[in-house]
Amino acid sequence: MTTVDLTVPRAEGPAGRLYWAFVDCGNVVRRTMIHYRRAPVGILWRLGFPIVSVLLYGFVFGGAMQVPGGGDYRAFLMPGMFAMTMAFGFMSTATAVVTDMTRGVMDRFRSMPMAPSAVCSGQGVADLVVAAAELAILAATALAIGWRSDGGLAATAAGFGLLLLLRFSLIWVGVWCGLVVPNAEAAGGLYAVVFPLTMISSVYVAPELMPDWLAPVAAWNPISSTVAATRELFGNPGAGGGTWVEQHAVLMAVVWPLIITAVFLPLAVRRFQRLSR
Repeated sequence: MTTVDLTVPRAEGPAGRLYWAFVDCGNVVRRTMIHYRRAPVGILWRLGFPIVSVLLYGFVFGGAMQVPGGGDYRAFLMPGMFAMTMAFGFMSTATAVVTDMTRGVMDRFRSMPMAPSAVCSGQGVADLVVAAAELAILAATALAIGWRSDGGLAATAAGFGLLLLLRFSLIWVGVWCGLVVPNAEAAGGLYAVVFPLTMISSVYVAPELMPDWLAPVAAWNPISSTVAATRELFGNPGAGGGTWVEQHAVLMAVVWPLIITAVFLPLAVRRFQRLSR
């Protein structure tokens, strides 16, 4: 009896491997988007949480907050809320990855003739698409409550680009965490890490208003650099500061994500390759 091999041959060489890496990445992105379409509750929560946060912090706590140099607190808050939303997204990435791993999806991927980087890169691209949707909805909410960007079109686009760059870097942290933690419940526990990380930053309060021992920690927080850079680019109050990292916020808002990506992207791909079959 003759067996017919229906497997599509994959091109060899660097060009062929690069081509199939893009194709496999696209298939993983499509699979993730289909999953979101068939299970919309999770994505609706991710899109709705930023809106609730803006209304809560902007209107409930806003009257008691101070802005260095004066100005409206909601205008000061919005760049911080944008960055906080991008930062919190890596927990959803970790949860999605560990869920696939515990359900055997990762084993199925590893048994298929696909690029080793496609699972990580596909999850990253899919999460970046969702992040852009989150950012668009949050920006629309901000405009509805009176926030405006006074930095011009190019500076505003650059500000949103820095926010997506931060999210892009933290996606790889989420992918790596999802491959390391044992289950989805443990991934949810990452909230205990990311919550202090966002609170000890310039998201809600300028570092100069914090105790002397805490201010440098908040100023050198990578999230703070993105927040300070977007405040500067958007022309919102509270930009600048007395430390070197605050005065070079735009530069550091690029440097920090590049460092994070350079560390965690290879770690995530290597961890996936080393998973037991």
